Amino acid sequence: MVWAGIMINDRTRLHVVANGTMTGQRYIDEVLLPHVHLFRGAVGDKFVFMDENATCHRTLAVQDCLDSEGIQRLVWPARSPDLNPIENVWDALGRQVAG
Repeated sequence: MVWAGIMINDRTRLHVVANGTMTGQRYIDEVLLPHVHLFRGAVGDKFVFMDENATCHRTLAVQDCLDSEGIQRLVWPARSPDLNPIENVWDALGRQVAG
């Protein structure tokens, strides 16, 4: 799995998560705390986090982590990847790699 973050005029580096099942706790340990927490600190109080509606993103442990870190999550409908701007990034990256 590859994780990245985007915002107006900036982005994070790509982070490759090793093979295996992505659980809520693994998502916290390998993505939220080392990357999202820092990204939020760089953006400031207006930071709103938008992730996918994957099962591992919706665990109680993940929500507790976001709450404890003061990270506001954008709520959006299930099965609507077209509303997530990062999907355009993944599409462009895929075309670059393939082309």
